[in-house]
Amino acid sequence: MKSILSPQQQELLKQERQWLVDLQVILAKLGVSPEDQTTLSRSIQQLDELFLLVVVGEFNAGKSAFINALLGQPLLIEGVTPTTSQINILKFGDASRQQIESSHLRVFTEPVEILRQINIVDTPGTNAIIREHQAITEEFVPRSDLVLFITSADRPFTESERGFLSQIKAWGKKVVLVINKIDIFETETELAEVVNFVRENGTVLLETTPDVFPVSARNALRAKQGEPQLWMVSGFEPLENFVHDTLDETGRLRLKFLNPLGVGDRLVNKYADFTTNRLSLLAEDAETLANLERQLDLYAQDMTRDFKFRLADIENILYDMEKRGLAYFDETMRLARILDLLNKERVQRGFEQQVVADLPQAIEQKVTELIDWLVNADLKQWQAVMDYLDQRKQEHQQNIVGEVGGEFHYDRERLIDSVGKSTQRAVEMYDTSAEAEKMAANAQMAVAETAAAEIGAIGLGAIITVLTTTAAADVTGVLAASVIAALGFFVIPARRRAAKQEMVERVAGLRTQLTTALSAQFDKELNRSLQRINDATAPYTRFVRAEQDNLRQTQTELTGAQTMQGRLRAQIEEMLS
Repeated sequence: MKSILSPQQQELLKQERQWLVDLQVILAKLGVSPEDQTTLSRSIQQLDELFLLVVVGEFNAGKSAFINALLGQPLLIEGVTPTTSQINILKFGDASRQQIESSHLRVFTEPVEILRQINIVDTPGTNAIIREHQAITEEFVPRSDLVLFITSADRPFTESERGFLSQIKAWGKKVVLVINKIDIFETETELAEVVNFVRENGTVLLETTPDVFPVSARNALRAKQGEPQLWMVSGFEPLENFVHDTLDETGRLRLKFLNPLGVGDRLVNKYADFTTNRLSLLAEDAETLANLERQLDLYAQDMTRDFKFRLADIENILYDMEKRGLAYFDETMRLARILDLLNKERVQRGFEQQVVADLPQAIEQKVTELIDWLVNADLKQWQAVMDYLDQRKQEHQQNIVGEVGGEFHYDRERLIDSVGKSTQRAVEMYDTSAEAEKMAANAQMAVAETAAAEIGAIGLGAIITVLTTTAAADVTGVLAASVIAALGFFVIPARRRAAKQEMVERVAGLRTQLTTALSAQFDKELNRSLQRINDATAPYTRFVRAEQDNLRQTQTELTGAQTMQGRLRAQIEEMLS
C-alpha cells in the first residue's frame, strides 16, 4: 500500500503501526488472551494490505448471490443450505484461480475490474448450524475495512443478526446495511416499511445513522448477464455508486487508517476496565493486609496488658510471703523465745513451714498458667488469621474478574492459599504440650538465672538461720553478755529489725529480677509469634504490593495509548477528510 501513499501519509502509517506494536507490549503485561493478541497482530498486517470489504450475514440471506451480482459473474456457489463453510477472499488476477491457504481460508483470483481496488471477503453464515462457521466469521471481521451486512427482506433484522451487529459495532467498524431479496415485495409501501424498520433498528444498535441499500442481487446479476430491464428494479445502482464513488482512493485510505485504531481502541478500553477491576480487587487485598496488621497490633497490646495482670499475681505471692516473714520475725525474735532462737534447726524449719510454705509451688503454678495462656493465645491468633484469609478467598470466588489475565488470579489465589495452608499447618502441628514444655524450660532458665533459688527453703532458710543465730549468738555468747535484759532490750530488737530489713530487700530484689526475667521471656515469645505470622503472610503482601505497582504503571500506559489514539484519529481525519 505504501506505493500509493504520500510522504505525510507514510509517516502517519508508521506512527499508527508503532502505536499498535506498543499496544501489543502493554497488553502482554496483562496476560492478553490469544484471540485478542491475534486480532491485534492482524490489524497491524492489515495496514499493508489492499482495502478489505467483508460481507457478513445469516446463511440464506444471499451473501454469495450479492457478491456474484457485485462482480457480475456467478463465481460463488449459492444455495438454501449453509454452503459457505470457509472464508473466501476474492482478489484481482489475470486469470481465474483458487488457492487453499488453510482449512478455513480460500483465495480466488479473478480478472474483475473492481478487484483492482478492493478485496472482497465472503464469510460463512452467522446462524449456521455448524457453530464453527460463526466463530470463523467473528475472527475475521476485525480485519475488515468496511463491513457489508446483508439481511434478507423476508426476515429483516432477526435477533441473531442484532447480536452479531452489536459485536461488529464493538470493533469500531464502518457498517453498511444491505436488504437483499426486495423482489419479493409487490408494492413500494411494503419495501419502505422494511427499509425504515432496518434503518431505525440499525441506528439504535450502531449509535449512528447507517447507510441502507435495498437490493435484489438475483435481478442485478441477471441484468448484468443480458436482462438489462431488471437493472433499475434491482436497486443495485445506488449501492455500486456508493462502492465506486464513496469508496474512492481517499475514502478507502481513510477507512484503512481508521479501522486498526477502532480495533486498538476497543482492546484498550477492554483491558483498561480489567486493569481497573484488578486494582479494585488488590485495593481490597491491601485493606485485608492492613486489617491483619491492625489486628496483630491490638493482639500485642491485649497480650501485654493481660501479661501485666498475670505478673501481678506472681508479685502478690511474694508480697504475701513477705508479710508472713515479717510476722514470723515479730513472733520468733523476742526474748520470750530465747531458747528457740538458740536452736538453728528449729528456727529454719519454722521459717520454711510458716513463711516459705508452698511458695515455690504457687509460683510454679502461676508460671505454668502464664505459659498455657500464652500458648493458647498464640494458637487462637493463628486460627484467626487463617479464618480471615479463608473468608477473603471465599468472597472473591463470588466475584471473579473475567477470564482475562488468568495468571493474575492464579498467582493471587495460590498465595492466599499458601498463607492459609501455612496457618492451617501451624494449627494442626501446634503441640501444646511441647510448646508449654519449651516455654517452661525457657522460663525456668530465666528464673534460675535470678535469685529465685533463694526463695526455696534452703536459700531463705539459710539466710534466716544466719540472721537468727547471729542475733541470738549461742549460750556462751549470751552468758558472756552477763545481762539478759540487755539482750531483750537492745540485741534482739536490733537483730529483728536487721533481719526484717534484710528479708524485705532480698524479696524486693527477687521480685524485680523475677518479673524482669519473665517480662523479657514474654516479649521474646510474643515477638516470635508475631514474626511467624508476618513470615507466613509475607509472600501475599509482596505480591499485592508488586502487582499494584505493575498495574498502576500499565494503567498509565493504557491512558497514554488512549490519548495517542485520539491524536492519530484527529490527524487521519484532517489529512484524509
